[in-house]
Amino acid sequence: MLAKVFSFGLLGIEAYPVEIEVDISRGLPAVMLVGLADTAIRESKERVKSAIKNSGFNWPQERITVNLAPSDIKKEGACFDLAIAMGILAASQQLNSDKLKDYHILGELSLDGSLRPSKGILPIGIAIAKSKVKSMLVSHQNAREAAIVSNICVFPVKTLREAVEFLNNPETIKPLKLDLAGLFKQNADYEVDFNEVKGQYLAKRALEVAVAGGHNVLMIGPPGSGKTMLAKRISTIMPDLTFEEALEITKIHSVTGILPAKDGIMSCRPFRLPHHTSSSVALIGGGSMPGPGEISLAHQGVLFLDELPEFHRDCLEALRQPLEDGFIRVSRATKSFVFPASFMLVCAMNPCKCGHYHGPKSSCRCSTTQIHSYRSKISGPLLDRIDIHIEVPPARYQELTSVGPAENSAQIKERVDKARSIQRERLKGERAFYNARMNHRQVRKFCALGKEENELLKMAMSELNFSARAYDKILKVSRTIADLAESQDIKAGHLSEAIQYRSLDRDFFS
Repeated sequence: MLAKVFSFGLLGIEAYPVEIEVDISRGLPAVMLVGLADTAIRESKERVKSAIKNSGFNWPQERITVNLAPSDIKKEGACFDLAIAMGILAASQQLNSDKLKDYHILGELSLDGSLRPSKGILPIGIAIAKSKVKSMLVSHQNAREAAIVSNICVFPVKTLREAVEFLNNPETIKPLKLDLAGLFKQNADYEVDFNEVKGQYLAKRALEVAVAGGHNVLMIGPPGSGKTMLAKRISTIMPDLTFEEALEITKIHSVTGILPAKDGIMSCRPFRLPHHTSSSVALIGGGSMPGPGEISLAHQGVLFLDELPEFHRDCLEALRQPLEDGFIRVSRATKSFVFPASFMLVCAMNPCKCGHYHGPKSSCRCSTTQIHSYRSKISGPLLDRIDIHIEVPPARYQELTSVGPAENSAQIKERVDKARSIQRERLKGERAFYNARMNHRQVRKFCALGKEENELLKMAMSELNFSARAYDKILKVSRTIADLAESQDIKAGHLSEAIQYRSLDRDFFS
């Protein structure tokens, strides 16, 4: 007898429908899996066999053929276990096959018949919402994630037997419904705050400017000056996530299997801190079956590269395209995969290899050649894409022991939100949403300078040896500083502050 079960597979971060056909015929007992299944799926026949027996059902002593269609797409993962088991039960007449046509079935089986969570349930739920059959049967551990998609019916089950009983009597389980607004608001809470940072007023001001205009940042300072502590708090002053942005982030984390099951949705902006030994595949994405990397996991949040010069050169150069486009394209012989990667790049480095150049005690042991060699590990094209370079000196004892109230993240965020609102209004109808994304034409249009400001910038370009690439960066940052001050025009003070944020262009290491 032939039975058909509907399910879904993943290709990158997108889901595609899979039809599982199970045929039981006369012959020597065997299970044949066809349809370009990977090792995890081929091994499923042993898991499914044990789960069926341990759930109190009979294992057919005949030839079983399982086909995963479409057969020209390679399928991976263990999410087809439950669907294959249901198909075998239906084909062996232990379950009414007519009841399977109204559901998409997903889940990994344990040997005792219980269900484990699967990766990528949210993108599958989004795809199901666009199909004719809008009901899905999933592990109870994935149910909250799937129920985020409001126009589908999600039925959570814990075991294979419970799934069979549900199909025989659908009234036993009600579809899961979530209060999305309440859940989104409840989880939108950060564990850190800027009021925990002692001193570093100039660095905090620079980060406020960076977030307000969406600018990338490079922090330069000795070990222990607080660069990582500052970076971890940047997400707390970024604008609140919209529900659409949260779905995008959740989708990526769901596919990689790192979404917290109890939350179901990512309501805080991500902060990713890859180690400097990470490979280009780990950072950018890829693999034999391409998946998202760290830059995609940082989508709509912060990617923090600590010890920037220690990263492999090919990793750093691979950042150039996603920083420009907001996505990364991973190409293979048969298909191209596109992963979102619109993130704020925050980098940190020591002023020299030993970390003490220009330190308060001048204990640097590096020669001039070593200092320039250390700096040259960061290419000019990558620096082109970093608008703000700031020096982070060690905090003084008086600042560390101060007990006075410090400005918290909510106060800084309020100013950032106002500046972003001004930018959205100004750039309405343009292909940019904040100042850092302005192109050359938009810079000329929205960053016009008066006579005094022109003279100041001209003097800075000549006296401080600024390169041509620094020109547009200074104008964009000046525009952001003016927006924070709610000024329609860029004033000399705004321009002067922006000039201070170009440490590397001011021959900082000479």
